[in-house]
Amino acid sequence: MQKFFNVKSLLFFLFFVSGFCGLLYQIVWLRIAFFSFGVISPIVSVVVSVFMLGLFLGSWAGGRWIIYLKKKTKLSAIIFYGFAEIIIGLGAFTVPNLFTIGETLLLPLGAINSSQYLFFSASILGLSIFPFCFAMGVTYPFVMAFVQESKWDERTSFSFLYLANGVGAMFGTIITAVFLIEKLGLSSTLTFGALGNFFLALLCLTKGFYGRQNSKSRNPMFPSKIKVTEYWLLQAKSRAYLVLFVTGLTSIAMEVTWVRGFTPVLGTTVYTFAAILATYLFATLLGSRLYRSDLNKQKTISTLKLIGVCFLFSFLPIFFSSPEIGPSAFMLLASILPLCIALGYLTPKLIDQISQGNPSKAGKAYAINIFGGILGPLFAGYFLMPEFGVKLTLILLSMPYGILFLYSINSNEISKLFKWIIGLTGAFATIVSILFISSLEFPKSIGSKSLVLRDSTATVIAFGEGMKKRLLVNGWGMTGLTPITKMMAHLPLSIRNKKPESALIIALGMGTTLRSASSWGIEVKCIELVPSVLKAFPYFFKDAKSVLDRPNVEVIIDDGRRFLNRTQGKYDAIIIDPPPPIEAASTSLLYSREFYELIAKHLKKDGIFQHWFPGGEKKILEAVARSLVDVFPHIRVYESFEGWGYHFLASMEPFQTPPPKEIVSRLPDIAKDDIIEWSKEKEFYSELERKDLLIQYFSLSFEREISIELLLNQKDKSIFISDDQPYNEYYLIRRHKDKKSGSFKYID
Repeated sequence: MQKFFNVKSLLFFLFFVSGFCGLLYQIVWLRIAFFSFGVISPIVSVVVSVFMLGLFLGSWAGGRWIIYLKKKTKLSAIIFYGFAEIIIGLGAFTVPNLFTIGETLLLPLGAINSSQYLFFSASILGLSIFPFCFAMGVTYPFVMAFVQESKWDERTSFSFLYLANGVGAMFGTIITAVFLIEKLGLSSTLTFGALGNFFLALLCLTKGFYGRQNSKSRNPMFPSKIKVTEYWLLQAKSRAYLVLFVTGLTSIAMEVTWVRGFTPVLGTTVYTFAAILATYLFATLLGSRLYRSDLNKQKTISTLKLIGVCFLFSFLPIFFSSPEIGPSAFMLLASILPLCIALGYLTPKLIDQISQGNPSKAGKAYAINIFGGILGPLFAGYFLMPEFGVKLTLILLSMPYGILFLYSINSNEISKLFKWIIGLTGAFATIVSILFISSLEFPKSIGSKSLVLRDSTATVIAFGEGMKKRLLVNGWGMTGLTPITKMMAHLPLSIRNKKPESALIIALGMGTTLRSASSWGIEVKCIELVPSVLKAFPYFFKDAKSVLDRPNVEVIIDDGRRFLNRTQGKYDAIIIDPPPPIEAASTSLLYSREFYELIAKHLKKDGIFQHWFPGGEKKILEAVARSLVDVFPHIRVYESFEGWGYHFLASMEPFQTPPPKEIVSRLPDIAKDDIIEWSKEKEFYSELERKDLLIQYFSLSFEREISIELLLNQKDKSIFISDDQPYNEYYLIRRHKDKKSGSFKYID
């Protein structure tokens, strides 16, 4: 048994698997939170912050509790670590159920952007995951206490555990995002994580109750001495704690900012967040490994030098994300490596020096670092980015390192030459960044008449002139001015036998579909997730204000799915044009089978659901079609009259498309004007020519009808999209296999 339980290998394995499962839970819980609380940035900030809060309090309390628990029970600390792993594993099954309960409790609170909803949703979300994050936090001091039981003269166990946890976290991020969810789905991925925690618990309880510790061993398991010459830092521990707080705050705040700032190049898929997080973790563990190597040589890099290089390295993502150099995904990810390596070296080094192997002191120091990580994403997401944008946010987050370095300017622990190099280079980088570097938020062709709006969810840019106007959300193109977006409203409203009375539109975009639906004189509600998109509406249409002022028109800032869950309203037409790309998480939730079931409940008898598919991977089109067929018994599909994209029209009742002449005869006059609004020389058309043009619009649409059976994958009926199986969102393995076999197809 003793041979099986090689202690050092056991500890590395424990924290590797623990780190793996921790990141698995963070990724999946965040994804599930979108179902229940809405696809909004505050949800991301809350999940990250509560994770950090649980680690913070767990680390702090665990360092104090373990001494008491061991004294009271006479049991090994490894046993209590095993119990903590059991609690963490139970969270895999408990958290999704708590989210569902919380979603139901929050439905009466109204729109998603109300302060009341944001507060209570954050509270319920936080309370749901906090106990299990707290259990994750106690693991460091508990295992450090176990190391102390061995009576080794060692003082660097924290950095060893930090390294093992970082390696596991990196693999957890990559394998969860790339493999597990695509192959197993969300719920089975959580079960996989829980099995990992329970296996660790079994190992620890076996070791604690049956394994015997050799208390007479005098050989250190880790390097036993830490060379301490940093008098400036350690004379007053408050300085070391300040550095830990600053690194925690700035590193997580920068990570959130990178995700938003790199979107124009990396895209909005789940792999964007995973790539940045994996790169961050990989660089951090490289720094930790370098520190452990230097520790064995008894020659580590001084803290002041590390602070100085962090100041300089923090500007690299700003420089490399400049649109002028045309950055690639590789360049952007590489730009964050130097800073993260330095932070990966600095954090465990400081905690080793403060704690000297004492679990209580290590827990306190690590908790302060994590406390900074709690505030970081909230500070960046709710204040800095909405007020200053991505570039200035990154500059402001680099300033604490410069201030800390200047604060130590009188220290003799670094040379004058090094001080001058850091000071002058840092000042130069700051000036150049402010005055001469632009951001990926702003395309080169933006022009002086553009509109730039920011909120906690996104940066919204409207630019261009005439029919070439464009809308960008976090640098990603949303839509353009095209008659297709008009027909999204006119098709489902015109083919009903009865005169329509109401319509619901999910996703405002430029506002074209909203204007078209309102031209029917019916009650129209539009649900938009990003507040600034609504504010940009007048940029695209001069009559936007008059449209919004109509008594029959209402725009609600909310998540479309959540709105349907909290309303009892039913509509003659429900119209959705999901934001691109089709692989985005926000889009995935609007293509799922469960969402279609929700749509069906809110359609009136003979109501029509119009769902737009812009084109993309053929198998995703097949998955969308299969999910629709599983819910709606009556579906008709029309390729747009411009030759790209598909209008899916679905209903719970049979429906036919009337002859175009009949449709035109019953169109309201304002709706007729809306359809031909962008036709050339429309003002010179006679009444007969106007009628012929309108008939042509509908004829071209109906002539392009495609049988739904042709869009289904008849060989594999498991190709569909559901909440648990987001087929369109997780695709790397599938596409790699299809491209290798030559079966991958892309359609317009």
